[in-house]
Amino acid sequence: MHLLDEICARQGEHASWRQDIHAHPELAYNEHRTAEVVAEKLSAFGIPVVRGLGKTGVVGTLKVGGSDRSIGLRADMDALPLQEHNQFAHRSCNDGVMHACGHDGHTAMLLAAAEHLSKHRDFDGIVHFIFQPAEEGEAGAKAMMDDGLFEDFPMEAVYALHNWPGLPVGQMAMRSGPAMAAMDIFEVTLRGQGGHAALTHLVHDPILASAELVQAWQSIVSRNVKAIEPAVVSVTQIHAGDAYNVIPESVVLRGTVRCFSRDVQTLIARRMREITEGICTAHQCSFEWRYEHRFPPTVNSHEEMLVAAAAARAVCGDEHVNTTAEMVTGSEDFGYMLEAKPGCYAFIGNGPGDGGCLLHSPNFDFNDEIIPIGASFWVRLVHDVLGTAA
Repeated sequence: MHLLDEICARQGEHASWRQDIHAHPELAYNEHRTAEVVAEKLSAFGIPVVRGLGKTGVVGTLKVGGSDRSIGLRADMDALPLQEHNQFAHRSCNDGVMHACGHDGHTAMLLAAAEHLSKHRDFDGIVHFIFQPAEEGEAGAKAMMDDGLFEDFPMEAVYALHNWPGLPVGQMAMRSGPAMAAMDIFEVTLRGQGGHAALTHLVHDPILASAELVQAWQSIVSRNVKAIEPAVVSVTQIHAGDAYNVIPESVVLRGTVRCFSRDVQTLIARRMREITEGICTAHQCSFEWRYEHRFPPTVNSHEEMLVAAAAARAVCGDEHVNTTAEMVTGSEDFGYMLEAKPGCYAFIGNGPGDGGCLLHSPNFDFNDEIIPIGASFWVRLVHDVLGTAA
């Protein structure tokens, strides 16, 4: 690997930043302490800071030289509502909240890169360091955009980096086109006519209707979506009834839909409702429908993927960069940014995911060993895109 010596020399300090953030996790739109830490460090580096985009988002802007060319580098800051099982010194101080996805590490890597670039100022253009709240299902990227992110901070392209357990340390992966899935959520309440479980001819059974509905929804992927288009419809909650001998009046179904194109996203939502209408009519039930498009698919532009790949190869070596990574059915609100700007969402190896140490696990911890790799990648990317100051 070709890492920057100065960043490697600061690894212990950068790891302490990361571990401090890990110990004080905050949920979506409540990242007040984290945002304050980020803003204070950026200011200490001599980087002008704007706070409050998307409630708790922070943007630092570093302009060097005379060029108006600009890029955005994004890190997410929020944690998950999860009780941490780790017992190390930097475990979460906040019960029921944990950095189980590595956003603490993403923040530390981007801060380390900002520190280095602010010291050397050896590029020609503008870098916007975007520290985003509320990635975990709450669309903080969109909230920052709604508050004027791209209008107030013009940029030609935007990039993001996510750690990946199971990908060895020193390796990076990315792909052109769809990288992560769109995420929709749904809640459907079926209402029938409840009654005695032994007198079924007197009821309109929402349990039976819901059982047929769960099965029928699965036919959408197998019979309505093209076989070459990946998609998933998952019912994750069924709530109904309180007694052995009573058919309830209502059933609530909740779940999620994942796919990789807006067209498929629209198709699945339409067919789910049509099937619901048909089955409820057949069973003499009514229904209440809630369906939300939470995140769009995360789609990398080809040119920016090539730019990110070149920077990754310069840091990790040609043999350690995969540019045909598999699509991931997990979701990312960075997709909103990539709908507005070209860019690339890439993965950086976090090492083995053994012992349950995978993303969103109560045993997860970001690998501090990769902070110099991610920070060196960010610096190299800035140099490759913006060039060297005259």
